[in-house]
Amino acid sequence: MNGASSLANDTCHFRVWAPGVRQMGLRLIRGGDHVMTPEPGGYFSLIVPARGGDRYFYLPEGHKPVPDPVSRLLPEGVHGPTEIVDPEDFTWSGDFWRGLPLADYIVYELHVGTFTPKGTFDGVIERLEYLKYDLGVTVIELMPVAAFPGERNWGYDGVSPYAVQASYGGPSGLKRLVDAAHRIGLGVILDVVYNHLGHEGNYLRAFGPYFTARHQTPWGEAINYDDQGSEGVRRYFVENALYWIREYHLDGLRLDAIQTIQDDSQRHILAEVQGEVQSLARELGRAVSVIAETDENDARLIRPATSRGYGLDAQWSDDFHHAMHAALTGERQRYYQDFGDLSQIVRALNEGFVFQGEFFSYWNKTRGTSSAGLPMESHVICLQNHDQVGNRAQGERWSQLVPIGMRKAAAALMMLAPHTPLLFMGEEYDESAPFLYFTSYGDPALAHAVGEGRKKEFEDLAGADLPDPQDPASFERSKLRWNLTGEGNEMLRWYRALIDLRKRCVLPGERTCRAELIDEHSILMQVSAREPKIQVLAEFVPSQRQWTPGKNWRLALWNDDAWNDDEGCAVTVYTLV
Repeated sequence: MNGASSLANDTCHFRVWAPGVRQMGLRLIRGGDHVMTPEPGGYFSLIVPARGGDRYFYLPEGHKPVPDPVSRLLPEGVHGPTEIVDPEDFTWSGDFWRGLPLADYIVYELHVGTFTPKGTFDGVIERLEYLKYDLGVTVIELMPVAAFPGERNWGYDGVSPYAVQASYGGPSGLKRLVDAAHRIGLGVILDVVYNHLGHEGNYLRAFGPYFTARHQTPWGEAINYDDQGSEGVRRYFVENALYWIREYHLDGLRLDAIQTIQDDSQRHILAEVQGEVQSLARELGRAVSVIAETDENDARLIRPATSRGYGLDAQWSDDFHHAMHAALTGERQRYYQDFGDLSQIVRALNEGFVFQGEFFSYWNKTRGTSSAGLPMESHVICLQNHDQVGNRAQGERWSQLVPIGMRKAAAALMMLAPHTPLLFMGEEYDESAPFLYFTSYGDPALAHAVGEGRKKEFEDLAGADLPDPQDPASFERSKLRWNLTGEGNEMLRWYRALIDLRKRCVLPGERTCRAELIDEHSILMQVSAREPKIQVLAEFVPSQRQWTPGKNWRLALWNDDAWNDDEGCAVTVYTLV
């Protein structure tokens, strides 16, 4: 890997790929300037006295001093020098952890900065026992932690893919978090962004052809995966994926918005990433999952190379969320215009995708491919996530939009379906704080442009008072209110019960799902693991139905009077004796 590598006798080997320049220098903040030696393939290298904690810039000919593209830490922010970090300085608890199979995933998505008052990796560590033992999830998914401008950001404006955000705790903080999670049996996966880089602090153009005008994305020129000079760019991002698995012991990666990755190469970059990640996983003897985020319902992502696929392990299947949200809120704006019928929830439960080649009016074209043959666990489903909450004008959560009885019915279907469930932080106890869009750009022009973009995005909401992303209050308002997690919280009790049932009745064995509408307001779902294991009846309106599934079935969970529901929604769960 490029970057700074510590050697014996307090020396360090520096290596950088920079085919776009003729000369490269190294500026050690406490060691002066040095001329680097060119190597074949556009590389420059140098060995000089330096050690962990020293800081430096590269000096590409014709450019101002810039950080290392493979910085592990930018302690002074994205415009400041790189700090040398020796990956061997951290002592792991041991090699006992071997990861989790995807079929065991119960995912909890969180944003480090707003998850706790501290807003750091150490703050997350303090809540791990709650997540593992009190709630029962098996994997935490961190929103991006690669260095971004300022101290407040969702993480998708990252500009230094190898550098761990300093305000969160840097490399040592992330390693402490992963180590602590593994000690109690929690997996950790990381959201990474390979479709674009942010604008402020992005210095990659000073080194080489990292971007290409051949393709355009919502953020401008695409990352160069298939144009001239793309070999080094592809290696940069493949090595990044391996870096997180090898150096931070992570259990998997979630690849952001892969539909915006443009690559016409014979072997797609996603297939290359997955191939090398799984090769490393076998070498390490660990289970590692690579999960794509996409809204295209593209089965090719999961299908193996022998079927012309990319072989990824799973993908976010937004249709379950969209169908449930539209049906229970009545919203029909934007992509919700194509949803709203309970039969779509049934199809999402049975097949993962609702749209499998049908016309999608929001796009004015067909959407999706057949999901036939895909493993059930390859569909990641949710009721809330950072996008679906945070990309609303006011960042409202379901606790503000959907009655509690309906929320419980929806949660039962999600948690007991054979797909991979994902909860967004705070969902389990009905967090009432919004999750807003927030930034802390140092570039006033960029901050203004983003603010104007938000106004345009929500211009159909006449008179809406949009929170300012740059206002620190937008960040503070988004922090979780942990005082809501007391023993009297009925939604938390409900999720605990569902997760316990899932672990006992859904996780084992090969899984199938048979859901059906039994009337226009009720869904019956049966989940099997070699033999029928569990049945769920979710009624989204008041009902006097007397339903029993037959002999040998035991009533396991229902929202009776003890749950204080007053909307009349009924949820009944039976398990096979």
